[in-house]
Amino acid sequence: MALMDFIKKQFIDILEWTESGDGTLAWRYPMEDREIQNGGSLTVRESQVAVFVNEGKIADVFAPGRYTLTTATLPILTYLKNWDKLFKSPFKSDVYFFSTRQQVDQRWGTTQPVTIRDKDFGAVRLRAFGNYSYRIADAKLFHTEISGTRDTYTVADLDGQLRGLMLQHISDAVASSGVAFLDLAANQVAFAKALLDATAPAFAALGLKLEGVTMQNISLPEELQKILDQKIGMGMVGDMGKFMQYQTAQSIPKFAEGAAGGGGVVGDAMGLGAGVALGQVMAQQLNQGLQGQSAAATIKPDEVMATLEKLGELKTKGILTQEEFDAKKAELLKKLV
Repeated sequence: MALMDFIKKQFIDILEWTESGDGTLAWRYPMEDREIQNGGSLTVRESQVAVFVNEGKIADVFAPGRYTLTTATLPILTYLKNWDKLFKSPFKSDVYFFSTRQQVDQRWGTTQPVTIRDKDFGAVRLRAFGNYSYRIADAKLFHTEISGTRDTYTVADLDGQLRGLMLQHISDAVASSGVAFLDLAANQVAFAKALLDATAPAFAALGLKLEGVTMQNISLPEELQKILDQKIGMGMVGDMGKFMQYQTAQSIPKFAEGAAGGGGVVGDAMGLGAGVALGQVMAQQLNQGLQGQSAAATIKPDEVMATLEKLGELKTKGILTQEEFDAKKAELLKKLV
């Protein structure tokens, strides 16, 4: 090195990183044409880690604190350089700072429905989305696996990879949680915990710690939601007689309000306190009408066959079990006799 080059060389006596904003995971201290002064100061703030890299190899890692750079504080780097004379000469090394604070409000979500196994439906395709947070737990591993020699590495640079890891483990999380799809909405905390446990090892392999996972919503694709609504409706009206009695009872107060404002026989009856009797008559008439409709259905084979075809489609899609289909089939075929 020429004398003028040595004179022009700048010596660094203070190494530190004050983060100017959010979203930076790793930052390399600018070292071009500069060397670190013997006895220089290194300041690593809380929520930071500093890594010294010499000739492509990680030499030393510094936790939060203030250090005076001597052979006592850089034992590995000193050994690699074979410095003697008590480390009196300046030295050159790459210095990287890493932010170890939590990166919060990171979003995950399914762009397409994900197929999972379900103990009630066999298999369903669901959509889900929520938030997660993480931090750098192993700066050395993160440097070798992810950030490398880049000047800066940001949260946005890593977003796609981490989002993919979250989605990759949704099926595992549902399976390990043991919660049926219909119960997931009421057990979002359990599902989020299962997703965290399933995904955390993949984060750890990158030098990261997955701190938390939340689930904000889970749903079926629209076409499957319609089929599910139909099945729920079939279960709700399993006893049609009771269902119609309930509907009649609900309609009586509204009917009475309408009748009270007008005249005629109905108005007089309601005025005389015959509302309860009228409700009973209406319920009997509705029940008779239902029985008449049931009898009429026995003379329409086409309607019975159409219903069987629809039930067959529900069984094919896994909405009805074989046992449920057989029971409905036997019930409908009796109407053809």
